[in-house]
Amino acid sequence: MCRKMSGRIINIHHSFLPSFKGANPYKQAYERGVKLIGATACPIIEQDTVRITHAQSAEDYVSIGRDVESQVLARAIHAHIHHRVFLNGNRTVVFPASPGSYASERMG
Repeated sequence: MCRKMSGRIINIHHSFLPSFKGANPYKQAYERGVKLIGATACPIIEQDTVRITHAQSAEDYVSIGRDVESQVLARAIHAHIHHRVFLNGNRTVVFPASPGSYASERMG
């Protein structure tokens, strides 16, 4: 199925791979004192990170992580539906949006 759907699925995941595999990657990151939480929409259409501090709890890591994952996925979908994403071999090319085409600068 993965081969059949290659290039037609957007996958969102946290940025902790390969360091924190399996269940509870945000808890694992919290326990190790990670200072950046991020997400990638694959095939590497969009990525982002958020800086965190020791003041955040393990639950905060999960909440912040899910928020950045949602933002990254939204921007990847936006680029896709506006036909700005193209696969070129193993690379993903994402053309910039035209000026004035978004409601938010972060959609970029």
